[in-house]
Order: sequence, then structure tokens, then C-alpha cells
Amino acid sequence: MRLILTALLFLFGLFNLLLGIGFLVDPTGLGATFKLIPDGPGGLAVLRADMTAFFLVAGGCQLWGGWRRNGDLLLVPALLFGIAFTGRAVSAMLDGTAEGFAMPMAIEALQVVLAIAAWRLLPHHRISEIAG
Repeated sequence: MRLILTALLFLFGLFNLLLGIGFLVDPTGLGATFKLIPDGPGGLAVLRADMTAFFLVAGGCQLWGGWRRNGDLLLVPALLFGIAFTGRAVSAMLDGTAEGFAMPMAIEALQVVLAIAAWRLLPHHRISEIAG
């Protein structure tokens, strides 16, 4: 089971790293696939900075946590994707949905479940040791 989880961590980690690099290199093109349209240099900067940071940090922690067998690092992508999923759920309730709305939520939920499952299987500290 650990081997499968580690392989999935690497797969999603690489996917997220590529998304992060994609936002750095082509924020307009990749942003359009996420239904994000930059409004001038400020909008481009937001896509290039914030989306790059989100995906590079998530992917980097997935890869590094799997490689080092360090479950603690997997709490970072679990929180990032958990917050993203929650934001989409709130938006669905307040604003409604559109075509293709469910797929990003499914991917985010899968990454949260993957990160938490791998965290539990790989060596890690107790939450109280990290937070307290």
C-alpha cells in the first residue's frame, strides 16, 4: 500500500509542479483552462505569483514527503487542497455551478484523501507535537 501511495504522491506531485511551472511561463493560456482571465499586468502577476506558488508548494511537498518518507510534509498539500475544495463548495452554494465545476473538486478531494492517507502510513509526528 505504501508503494502505491508513494507512486500516486509522485504522480500528483509532478502534475502539480507542471501546473505551477505552466502558470509561471504562460499565465494567460493556463489561466484560461481554469476559467481565470487576467485583467492587465496586475492580473497576470496574480496568476503568475499566486497560482505558481500554490501548485509548486503543493507538488513540492508531495514529492519531497514521498521521497523522504516524511508524512509531516503531506499536511501542507492536504490543507491547500482542502481549503481550495471548501472554497469551491462555498461558491457552489452561494453562486451556483457551471459546466465542468465538479472535476476540479473531485481532483482536490482526491488529493486531500491521498495526502492524509499517506500521512497516516508514512512516519510522521502527532499533530499536537507539530502545533503545540
